[in-house]
Amino acid sequence: MKTRLLRFLSAPLLAISLVLSVFGAPARAATDLELAQEWLTTWNTYKFTQVADPLPEGRSRASQSISIVIDAPRSQVFWAYSNFNNHIGANPVLERVVTHSDTTQYGVEARRLTAIEVIPMEPAPLTLNTHACQKLYLADYYYTVDSWSTGNIVTHQKITFEKVTGNKTKVTENLTFETPTELIDLALTSGVQAHQGIQTVLKQRIESGAL
Repeated sequence: MKTRLLRFLSAPLLAISLVLSVFGAPARAATDLELAQEWLTTWNTYKFTQVADPLPEGRSRASQSISIVIDAPRSQVFWAYSNFNNHIGANPVLERVVTHSDTTQYGVEARRLTAIEVIPMEPAPLTLNTHACQKLYLADYYYTVDSWSTGNIVTHQKITFEKVTGNKTKVTENLTFETPTELIDLALTSGVQAHQGIQTVLKQRIESGAL
């Protein structure tokens, strides 16, 4: 049962599940105000939107791209897909998304947010807060996401939306993971699987008219 569950966890979730299961320290639920302060502290400490070059010793990076075609107009797909509240349920452990700020300037909408994911583990569930900066480039139909999770798991993502024949939309997720070296293979494999699962559910919801 535990093995089946791990296949559905995102890379940050999987990594922190392993870490916290060793230390046995389930996190408590935080208020929105506490999460906002935690987001700011994390940003000030790790600057997670920056891509380190070269990587510090003991860290590794891996990338992969995945695509899916959705039978709906690009504008509809872009707004439904980029709203992380719509990912609840598509990501089986995502419980809620707290947006700390949402501003638009020069055609770029910037969101600071925290995703709260609850991992079912024994003897008690673990709560994982993933802090992220999402930027939507409105005229060009793409967005980026940079995130940090406990365990110093960093992701950099660029999601593009391309018109294809028949008024359909091709969504391509360009995913990069930065982790401690011992976790990078696991992070890449599990992270890609998790994103593919979310893509499939969002496709079904958008094409059915639910989104």
